[in-house]
Amino acid sequence: MGTYLNPDNQNFLNFVSKGRYVDKTMLADVTNSYLEDITFKFVCISRPRRFGKSIAENMLAAYYSKGADSKDLFSKYKIAKTDNFKKYLNKFNVVHIDLNSIFTAWQNKIESQRPKFVVHLLNHLLCEEFKAEFPNIVFAEGSTLSECILKVYSQTKQTFIVIIDEYDILVREKVYDDELTIYRAFLNSLFKSNELSPAISLAYLTGILPIMKDKIQSKLNIFNPYTMLYAGKFAEFVGFTNEEVKVLCQKNNCNYELCKSWYDGYRLENLEIYNPEAVIKAMASNRFKSYWSGTSTYHVISEKISMNFAGIKEDVITMLSGGKIPVDVEKYDNTMTGFNSKDDVYTFLIDLGYLAYDEDSERCFIPNKEIYKEWQKVVSDNYDYSETARIIKDSEELLVQTIVGNETAVAEALDRSHIHVTNNRSYNNEYSLQSAIYIAYIYAMNNYIIVKEMTTGKGVADITYIPFDKSKVAIIVELKHNKSADSVLNQIKEKQYFKSLEGWQGGILFVGINYDEKTKKHECKIEKFEKE
Repeated sequence: MGTYLNPDNQNFLNFVSKGRYVDKTMLADVTNSYLEDITFKFVCISRPRRFGKSIAENMLAAYYSKGADSKDLFSKYKIAKTDNFKKYLNKFNVVHIDLNSIFTAWQNKIESQRPKFVVHLLNHLLCEEFKAEFPNIVFAEGSTLSECILKVYSQTKQTFIVIIDEYDILVREKVYDDELTIYRAFLNSLFKSNELSPAISLAYLTGILPIMKDKIQSKLNIFNPYTMLYAGKFAEFVGFTNEEVKVLCQKNNCNYELCKSWYDGYRLENLEIYNPEAVIKAMASNRFKSYWSGTSTYHVISEKISMNFAGIKEDVITMLSGGKIPVDVEKYDNTMTGFNSKDDVYTFLIDLGYLAYDEDSERCFIPNKEIYKEWQKVVSDNYDYSETARIIKDSEELLVQTIVGNETAVAEALDRSHIHVTNNRSYNNEYSLQSAIYIAYIYAMNNYIIVKEMTTGKGVADITYIPFDKSKVAIIVELKHNKSADSVLNQIKEKQYFKSLEGWQGGILFVGINYDEKTKKHECKIEKFEKE
């Protein structure tokens, strides 16, 4: 039993003992089905920071490792009810590496005592543990991990499961080419050797970046990649599912709708996926806020949107107002440097969780309020986006004026929003008029659920704003061309658009907006709905 070779189950035990573990042990049932299968046994899962990668790996290590006795630990979880639970429980030699920790340890060593390359330190640490674990086998001094595994397999026929966390850390830290060359050789000898393949029953790698199409990670092309664009059978283990969050909210007496608006928004294989760490922290503190602060969010988004590829500024405004942007996710090579278009930028931000992806429409968008807050901070501080920041500030005031019934202020704000949507071209269609509304009310994203074309009593309301805080008013907006704001307001009442909010206990505002194509001016009428 060692730190890296055949670890015990203490890391997983420490986490579950805190009472915050959501049962994801069926991940092991999926990996059990891939054991020894040359087509599927090489697994590479990429997902954003704070999405539970380390917890999942500690769970798998606790389940498979010969250095642990985990029967009692897993007995209350779902995996214990599967047919293969006992068959594979603590039956494998496990090599569990947190490459980020190794890299940090290497950096912290005094330079005179530091091996030339990170991989040299890794191989040294592992070789020492192999010597202790297998005292009857002679390992040559300076043996690599692949040589150690091959030696054990050739003499005992015992196989290994290799788990590597942060496998992409050296790429992300942009180390020297010599370092990457050594790391490529390490990966090549471990995973692409015909001699070694039978000795590895499963390889499970996780990181932030998907497998690259060139450079270092080309040595991993034997792996099946599971990403924020395609997660396959691993989708439900990327984050928390909708049902899991409902249970957590009930257990912790937290508002489910608020939680959903803050942390939901990712879609994988038709599942709604939430940021797990944010949900756990929100449950513990009963406070909904952005828990991405303190990560590299700000710099990542700011750096990428400052590349100013054609159309990117307009796209940012659209996404901030709740819209979705077309993106070709096939172009990007998954590198950190090869950005040739806005498609590359958006795909990279999807990988890192700063955007979500709708596979059906092939569009990207800001997934939830937590990430929206981070985007808003970046835009507010980025000189290139000073105009966008001003739109957000004006939008905050517009929301206030709408609620107090200032019809003139609302109409004037829409006149200004019209310019941003059309760049001074006419927008004589419903989509452009709606876009102007979304941009004008962009600040509402912070406090409202925005429902486009909500089915109502006898028709469809163009836009409905439902506040997270039930003490605030809901807003039903109807849009028309070349009529009058009064007639638009009457349509809201005649078609009983308020029926869609029958269960709503707070106040409701009707907002009728008309756009005159000749004068290019908006007219607005606001009326408070009084329940009978």
